[in-house]
Amino acid sequence: MKRIVIHASLHALFICITLNAVSQKKNAVIKDVVAEETIKSIDEKYTYYKERALKIWEYAELGFHETRSTALLQTTLRENEFAVQNNVAGMPTAFVATYGSGRPVIGLLAEFDALPGLSQKAVPEKEKDALRENGHGCGHHLFGVGSVAAAIELKEYLKKHKLSGTIKVYGTPAEEGGSGKVFMARDGLFEGTDIVMHWHPDNKNHANPYTSLANISVKFRFTGIAAHASRYPEKGRSALDAVEAMDFMANMMREHMPPDARMHYVITKGGSAPNVVPDFAEVYYYMRHNNREVLAGLFDRLTKIGEGAAMGTGTKMSYEITGAVYDLLPNDVLSRIMYNNMVKVGGVKYTPEEILFAQKLQQTLFDSVKPDISGVYVIQPYKDISEKTFSGGDNNSGGSTDVGDVSWVVPTVGLRAAAWPAGISSHSWQSTASGGTDIGIKGMFIAAKTLTLTGIDLLTHPDWVDNAKQEWQKARGESFKYVPLIGNRKPALNYRD
Repeated sequence: MKRIVIHASLHALFICITLNAVSQKKNAVIKDVVAEETIKSIDEKYTYYKERALKIWEYAELGFHETRSTALLQTTLRENEFAVQNNVAGMPTAFVATYGSGRPVIGLLAEFDALPGLSQKAVPEKEKDALRENGHGCGHHLFGVGSVAAAIELKEYLKKHKLSGTIKVYGTPAEEGGSGKVFMARDGLFEGTDIVMHWHPDNKNHANPYTSLANISVKFRFTGIAAHASRYPEKGRSALDAVEAMDFMANMMREHMPPDARMHYVITKGGSAPNVVPDFAEVYYYMRHNNREVLAGLFDRLTKIGEGAAMGTGTKMSYEITGAVYDLLPNDVLSRIMYNNMVKVGGVKYTPEEILFAQKLQQTLFDSVKPDISGVYVIQPYKDISEKTFSGGDNNSGGSTDVGDVSWVVPTVGLRAAAWPAGISSHSWQSTASGGTDIGIKGMFIAAKTLTLTGIDLLTHPDWVDNAKQEWQKARGESFKYVPLIGNRKPALNYRD
C-alpha cells in the first residue's frame, strides 16, 4: 500500500512539473509573439518618428530655450491621447504627459536640448551649417522622440489588453548643464511613479547597470575697476587677472585631487579690448566625482581658490551654481530585464551607403586603429554592478547626468544605443552629423523597441517591480533622504548668457 502511495505521489509530481514546463513554454511563446508584434508596430512608424527627430535636430535649441522642440513632443503626445501638463517645476519647456490609470506607474524620460557651438551639416566632413549655431552632439533629439515613441506604443498595449497601468512621459529640459530633472525631482513630480526608464545615444549598444559622476556646475564672476591699460594702469583692477589667477591655482590643485575626480573650465567672459582693464570677467567650472561627499569637499576648496584670487587682485568674487547632480544609482534587477529585451531587438544594420559614411567619419579620428564598423551590429555582453569601472567601461559613463537625481527618488533603468558609428565620441561634430542621418535614427529605434518591451514586462509582472524596489531601497539605505545639491535655487533659465 505504501509503495502504491509513493508511486501515486511521484506520478502527481511528474504531472505538475510537466504542466508547469508546458505552461512556461507557452508563456515564452506568447511573450515572443508579443515582442514580434511590438517590434513590427514600431517599425511601421519609422517615417513618422524620423520626421520628428530630424525636426528637433534642425531646431538645435539650447537648454531651457527648447520652445519648438518641446512643443513638437507635446503635440505628438496629445495627438496620441496623452494629457499634457506643461511649464512644470518653474521651467517653461518642461512637461509631464500622462495616459491611463492605476498601477504600475511607468515613467519615461525625454530630453531635447542641444549643445552650443556644434553646428554641423549631416555630412561626413566637418562643415558648419549656416542655419544654426548649435547642434545635437549628444543626440537628445533622438532621446526625446525615442522615449515618446515607446510611451505611445505602451499606451496602445494598455488599450488593446484593457490593462491597469499608467504611462508618464517627463519632458526634461536643459540636461546639458541646467539640471532640469533635479528641479522636477525636488518638486516631487516623480512621487507615485514606480519605475522610470531612460536611454542615451552612444557608439555601442548595452543595457548594463551603469553609473555616472556627481557634478557641480558653477560660474565664478569677478568684478574689478576699468581703466586705460596703458595710460592709467595703476587705477585699474583687472577682473581677468582674477580669473587667470583662479585658473592657475585650480590647475595646481589637480595634483592634490583624488585621481578619479574631474575638473574642467572655460573662460566665458574676459574683457572686450586689450587697452581696457576688464572690470568684469567670468569663468565656468565643472567639478565631478562619484562620491558626493568628496565632491562637496573639492568644491569647497575651489571656492576658496576663487576667494584667494579676488583678494590677490583687489577684485570682488561671487559665484552661481547653475547645475548640480547626483551620481546615477544602478539597479541590477531592472537592467537584466532591459538587457534581455535588448538582445531580442538586436543591434543596427548599416546599408552600404551608411558604412561608407561611417568609415569617412572614422577617418577623421586620431585613433591609429579604426574601430570595427560592425561593432554596432551587436549587443554588448551584460556586466553586473560589481564590474563597474570609473570611466571608459560599460558600467560608468564617465560623464554626469541629472538622471542621477531621478534614480535616487525612484528606481531607474537605462540603456545605451548606437546612434553614431563605433569610435565616434559624443559632444563632437561627428556625432552631430550622424544624428542627422538614418544612422542616428536606427539607434533611436533600438531604444524605442527595448523601452517598449521592458515597459510591457513591468506592466505585466508586478512582482518584478517589487523586486526592483527592494534592491533600490537597500542600495539607498534606510536613512537616506534626498537633498538636492542644487539647494533651493530656482532654475537658471539664462545660465548660458
